Amino acid sequence: MRILGISCFYHDAAAALLVDGQLVAAAEEERFSRVKHDSRWPAHAIDFCLATGGLRPDDLDCVVFYEKPLLKFERVLLSAVSEAPRSIRFFREAMISSLLDRLWVKAKLRGRFGLPGDRLLFCEHHLSHAASAFYCSPFEEAAVLTVDGVGEWTTAALGVGKDTTLRLTDELRFPHSLGLLYSAFTAWLGFEVNEGEYKVMGMAPYGQPKYVDKVYEVVQVDQDGGLQLDMSYFSFHQSVQRTYSPKFEALLGPPRDPKQEDVEPYYADVAASIQQVCEETMLAMSQCLYDRTGLSNLCLAGGVALNSVANGRIAREGPFERVFIQPAAGDGGGALGAALWAQHAVFGQPRTFMMDHAYWGQAYAPAEIRAALDAAGVTYRDLGGPEAVQAAAVERLAQGQVLGWFQERFEYGPRALGARSIIADPRREDIKDVVNRKIKFREPFRPFAPSVSLPAAGQYFDLAEPETAYPARFMLYVVDVLENSRERLPAITHVDGTARPQTVDAAVNPRYAGLIEQFEAVAGLPVILNTSFNLRGEPIVNTPADALSTFERSGLDALVLGDFLVTR
Repeated sequence: MRILGISCFYHDAAAALLVDGQLVAAAEEERFSRVKHDSRWPAHAIDFCLATGGLRPDDLDCVVFYEKPLLKFERVLLSAVSEAPRSIRFFREAMISSLLDRLWVKAKLRGRFGLPGDRLLFCEHHLSHAASAFYCSPFEEAAVLTVDGVGEWTTAALGVGKDTTLRLTDELRFPHSLGLLYSAFTAWLGFEVNEGEYKVMGMAPYGQPKYVDKVYEVVQVDQDGGLQLDMSYFSFHQSVQRTYSPKFEALLGPPRDPKQEDVEPYYADVAASIQQVCEETMLAMSQCLYDRTGLSNLCLAGGVALNSVANGRIAREGPFERVFIQPAAGDGGGALGAALWAQHAVFGQPRTFMMDHAYWGQAYAPAEIRAALDAAGVTYRDLGGPEAVQAAAVERLAQGQVLGWFQERFEYGPRALGARSIIADPRREDIKDVVNRKIKFREPFRPFAPSVSLPAAGQYFDLAEPETAYPARFMLYVVDVLENSRERLPAITHVDGTARPQTVDAAVNPRYAGLIEQFEAVAGLPVILNTSFNLRGEPIVNTPADALSTFERSGLDALVLGDFLVTR
C-alpha cells in the first residue's frame, strides 16, 4: 500500500510517505520554504515525498490528514462564543483562518490528488500522535501517553497499543492543558510560543524552583497528573495575541524583556519552577498510566514529549522499563502518525517498520553539490571519500575550528543528528560562547548537545543500557554527565552538570560514526559537540545553497558538504 500522511494549518506542516508499511520519506515544510515552523499547506514536502517514492498522486492508495478539522472548528467556535464579547477579535481571526484553510481540507486533498472521497481519511489529532510513537516503536505492546497544547479538544491522552490495535482510553480536554500552561510561561519569559519552550528548559538550570507555589496558584494538579487551569490567569482562549492575562502579570510581575539575552535570577527561578511542575506532572501522568495498564513499555508523543528534561526523569524515576519517543514528536510527526494509523488500524496491515534513525529528508548528489559550489564561487576541494573527509574535519576540530557538516538525507524533526549539524571540539570551554555569539547569534545561556559513539555512551553519561535507550538516538533525553567527564567535556556540560546526548550507531550513520571514531583517535574522547546547522530564527538548512548561505553569513571556519571541503 502507498499512503501519504499530511499535517498542516497549525504549526510545523509536514508530509510522510509509507510504501508497503515502510517509511520512504518524511519532511517538514519549513526545510523547503525556509519559513520557520511553516504551518501552510506542505506543497514542497508533498512533492518531495512523491518524488522520493517515484509516485504520481493517483498512485496513492489513500491520503490521511492528521486531525479532524470540523471538531477543531467546533472547539474554536464554542470557545469564542463562551468568552464573548472579550473574544470578538479572536473569533474574527479564527473564523478567517478556518474559512480560508481548515474547513476546506477535504476539497484541497481531492483537488491536489484527484482521489475519491473514500480514499481521503482523517485521523484525530492525539491518535495521530499516539500512532507516530507506538507503530514505529520496537514494542509489540506498550502504554501510550500523548501531551501537547491542544488538538481538536484533547490536550493529553492515555492509551494502549498492541500489535496493530491502538486505543486512547482517557483524555484531558481544552482549556486545561500542560502544553498551554508551559507556553504561557514561555511567553511571559520573553520567548515565542511554539518556538521558545526549549529556551525555557535551557534557562531553568540557572535558577532554583523557588516559585512552584505561584505556579500552583494558576493550576491545580491531582495525583494522576490531571490538571485544571484557573482561567482567570490566561487569555489564550480569548486572544490570538496573548496567552496570559493581567492577573498572571500581577502574580509574577512584569514579563521579561525579549531583548534581554543574559540570565536574570528571578526569571531563571520562574523558569525552573514551571519546568519542575511540568516534570512532576508528566511523572504523575506516566505513573497513572502504568497503574492502569501494568505494561513495562511506554511510548510518548506530542509537543511536550520534546521536553527532554522531563523525558529523562520519566526514564530514570518512572515505573516503565523502556521508553520510546520518535524524533518528530510534535505536530510535524502527526503526518507520520496519520499514515501509520491508516496502514495498521484502518487497513489492518501487519507492522514491519521500526524507526531507528531520523534521516528521512532530501539528499543531494555530488554533481548537485558541485554545481552549488561553482555557482557560489567559493574555494573548495573534493576530498574523494568518507575517510579523507573525516580526517580533514577532525584536523580542524582539534585546532579549535567550528565546522558546518552537511551529509546525505536531512533529519525528520527538530533535532540535528549529524546530517545537518554544526560541530566543534567539546573539550574547549570557550567554544560555547564562540558558537552562540559569533556563529548562531543566539542567547548565551543556551546549551549544546554532544554526539557520542553508542558503545561508549555509558562511559561519559548516566545512560543505563544505551543500546535500548531509544530516545537518546534522537537527542530526547537529558542525563547527567558523569562526574569524571565534566571537566573533560566543558562545552557540552550544562550549568547543572547535565547534557542531552545523541548516541550514534555506526550501523545507522557510518559516516558520522566514523567522524567520531577518528576524533577519538586524536582527542581521546568519542564525543563531539553537535548543534543544528542554522542561524537564529531560521530553519535548519536543507540544500547545499542553504548551507553555503549560512556559511557566508556566520563565523563558521569551514564547511563540509558531502565529500567537498569549503574554506575561507
